[in-house]
Amino acid sequence: MKLDELDLSILKRLQENGKITNLQLSKDIGLSPAPTLERVKKLENNGFIQSYHALVDEAKLELGISAFMQISLIRQRDNAISNFIEQINKIDEVLECYNVTGQADYLLKIMVKDITAFDLLVKEKLTPIPEIRNMHSMIVISKDKYSKVLPYNYKK
Repeated sequence: MKLDELDLSILKRLQENGKITNLQLSKDIGLSPAPTLERVKKLENNGFIQSYHALVDEAKLELGISAFMQISLIRQRDNAISNFIEQINKIDEVLECYNVTGQADYLLKIMVKDITAFDLLVKEKLTPIPEIRNMHSMIVISKDKYSKVLPYNYKK
């Protein structure tokens, strides 16, 4: 599917506000509601729009610690990568897991209530994973930029 300027405009606006009504979206892009809805459905069906989510305020849920953790694996073990990923997928506090280049093999994004919860996560859930050789954590002090809008030239 080739995207045109209207499709790109729809994608940008939906990333900015997933709850926008079809009527408002159609006004914003300068198209009537029926063809706008048709375009949104086409973008969904072709996998450009994968899902819609609520952005929840982590502070209101008292999730006060965000951290990133670099993980290096012991690769000599059979199935080390698949075993590691299987274990990580069971840990709710790990929000994201990326296979990366550089000094570490994986980068985890972690969110917990407080430093005590972070300590328990490391001791009780991460340390027992036998495939982990090293862990290096970085606690987030402040979030100075946060965007869910993908960096793309939305103007044609």
